[in-house]
Amino acid sequence: MAASSAAVVACLLACVLLFQTCVASRKLNALVQDQPITMTYHKGALLSGRIAVNLIWYGNFSAPQRAVITDFVSSLSTAPSPQPQPDPSVASWFKTAQKYYANSKARFPSLSLGQHVVDQSTSSGSPSRAINVVLTAHDVAVDGFCMSRCGTHGASPRFRAGRFAYVWVGNPATQCPGQCAWPYHQPVYGPQAAPLTPPNGDVGVDGMVISLASMIVGTVTNPFGNGFFQGDADAPLEAATACAGVYGKGAYPGYAGSLLVDPASGASYNANGAHGRKYLVPALVDPDTSACSTVG
Repeated sequence: MAASSAAVVACLLACVLLFQTCVASRKLNALVQDQPITMTYHKGALLSGRIAVNLIWYGNFSAPQRAVITDFVSSLSTAPSPQPQPDPSVASWFKTAQKYYANSKARFPSLSLGQHVVDQSTSSGSPSRAINVVLTAHDVAVDGFCMSRCGTHGASPRFRAGRFAYVWVGNPATQCPGQCAWPYHQPVYGPQAAPLTPPNGDVGVDGMVISLASMIVGTVTNPFGNGFFQGDADAPLEAATACAGVYGKGAYPGYAGSLLVDPASGASYNANGAHGRKYLVPALVDPDTSACSTVG
């Protein structure tokens, strides 16, 4: 790979593995709130225009696991599709984030599936006009995973080609499913309700989708640490993380809320995605109501 591309990958890995220049993370605990949640715009740059979501795979991912996550990223597109997602959909859920752009001069980004990188064996993700997503498999150890976070997002230092946003999410299946795959696994702490059946049949990967969804929304609305968030800039609550643990109406700590159930599999979900997939996505703070808004 070219020297500049290698530098981008090296920086990305350093940021992810050491959690440096991290903007925000999906915490382990539920933060269900009854009071109004106000997201303040700190006048920073937001992502705009066409943005590629590059997936960088580290560790032992099976083809079905990669398909679940790839289809989720494809589901984020708000462009018309020959096979539209039935409501409630991942695309309509993502449109809630578009409301934040009404208070800025930026145009809401159009996300599309970009490059795939497998264990650095191909070219790196783009250093600009992209969100570079590092996905670590169940057999990859990452410092701080499970102890304090399930996923994180941030931004690289500036390169000649521009500054890029990144996301890291790990597969918690063998390391901490009770922390980062709830409600599809028995929780380690708190009320011990029975786990739900995951819609894609994989506790770890369906848990990854929850974290990935949260971090992508955080990246779009607060890519460089001076966008939309509440509280301390060093530990911000963002559009999704402020609603941690809320997936359906009536949610409270230990209860994900009222969800849809697939009659064929008994799996619980709240949004339809591309290629007939079903997913669980977190509630987002709706800036019009200052409250956590669930899908449907």
